[in-house]
Amino acid sequence: MKLNDLKPADGSKKDRHRVGRGVGSGWGKTAGRGHKGQRARSGGFHKVGFEGGQMPLHRRLPKRGFTALTRNDIAEVRTSELEAMQASDIDLAALKAEGVVPHRALGAKVILSGKLTRKLTLKQIGVSKGARALIEGAGGKIELAEKPAETPKKKERKAKKAEGEQQA
Repeated sequence: MKLNDLKPADGSKKDRHRVGRGVGSGWGKTAGRGHKGQRARSGGFHKVGFEGGQMPLHRRLPKRGFTALTRNDIAEVRTSELEAMQASDIDLAALKAEGVVPHRALGAKVILSGKLTRKLTLKQIGVSKGARALIEGAGGKIELAEKPAETPKKKERKAKKAEGEQQA
């Protein structure tokens, strides 16, 4: 066998239908478009889902639900997963290194689920009320960054708004 002898298997390649090429082809006269109607005409096109003027299905059914684009940004961490970790100082990088949260996570929040018997220090990680009580009960600490102080302009705007409401 040589490269110039290669060809596709019999029946694997079919010629395309050449429509409108005479009655003997089987695709003559109407060329597979049927008789009359919008689809028989050139330019006969309507939207996907169009139902001839009837209210289409996608508009008859109610809208339902919403999926936030940022749903995967903050990962949930169970207290039982913290118990299984090696490190005692835990931050987002440590959680990612141990595979507790995905690498694309921008933050994490600890939720109460399971037991915690050892001291932990959480740095820059959100904590639910129940998880906070459990961590502090085990002798752990939670260190969160302070919220940035309000800018002077923001304070002035708030004061003006309050004055305007009192006068009205």
